[in-house]
Amino acid sequence: MAFVLTFLLRRLSQGIVIVLLVGFVIFSLLRIVPGDPVRIMVGPMATEEQVEQIAEELGLRDPLPVQFGRYLSDLARGDLGNSFIKATSGASVAGGRDDGSAARAQVLDLIVAAIPFSALLAGLGVLLALIFSIPLGIAAGLYPNGWIGRATFAISSVFVSLPNIWLGILLILIISVQLGWLPAIGYKGVAYAVLPAIVLAVELSAVIVRALASSVAATMQENFVQAGIVRGLTMRHMITHHVLRNSAIPMLNLFGAQLGGLLLGSLFVVEYIFNYPGLGLLTVNAVFQRDFPVIQGVAILTTAVLVLINILVDLISAGIDRRLQY
Repeated sequence: MAFVLTFLLRRLSQGIVIVLLVGFVIFSLLRIVPGDPVRIMVGPMATEEQVEQIAEELGLRDPLPVQFGRYLSDLARGDLGNSFIKATSGASVAGGRDDGSAARAQVLDLIVAAIPFSALLAGLGVLLALIFSIPLGIAAGLYPNGWIGRATFAISSVFVSLPNIWLGILLILIISVQLGWLPAIGYKGVAYAVLPAIVLAVELSAVIVRALASSVAATMQENFVQAGIVRGLTMRHMITHHVLRNSAIPMLNLFGAQLGGLLLGSLFVVEYIFNYPGLGLLTVNAVFQRDFPVIQGVAILTTAVLVLINILVDLISAGIDRRLQY
């Protein structure tokens, strides 16, 4: 118990530093890149005096350390700010100055509304990937030189080479448009998450299959496997009780890293392709519209989730093998 508390305190303190550093980098880069978000907000017909007045009201002309300090102060109170573009009604208020009739939406509200959709999509994608990759990866690791191992390697090579943009468009054309089996665009029920989840699962499966096959094959070469068989243990017992357990640690580390990549990369792209109303679509639209508060809020949230995932993976790994120290 003492180990768990010490581990959590140490890793959480490190995680807070990482989140703050990422937040500062994103915050700074958004204000260094060319272009003025205030111009998007007020539209092209506004005068320079109006643009500067609104920028001053929003604090966008203050020194960068002052802006970041104010942002951290609001963040400590759970306030991620207000969107520059979206109103509380969900409509866009860009193109004209807000006269009070269309209050700008809270970033936290936008993120909370999008999280269930992204969680459903990511969870379904991970589930499909594990159902497909775990049996194949174990079989390929046990028989690396057999036809199973060669076929699995070929399948994973094809999967890892498929761009998710191309695969998503192909699935829409075949499964949705031509066959009419599943809906593709938007969200009106769980069925709308299946096609984008398949795209995520294909990308994730390729990595998991190869890593699991390599881990199982390497563990099978360890001396303790042959020693167990010599002592009378069956091969099935060795595999289920020892080989898979020892192969789980590198798999957990890889899975944590891949889940982070899924969260930060593929999920955002796939949601945009399928017009799926999750964090990815929210973020991509915010980037196009230069909606700084939304981009910052999503960046801090995803970084915090990545840190928590890695802490959980390390804690589970240390529980499996107490020799590990983090």
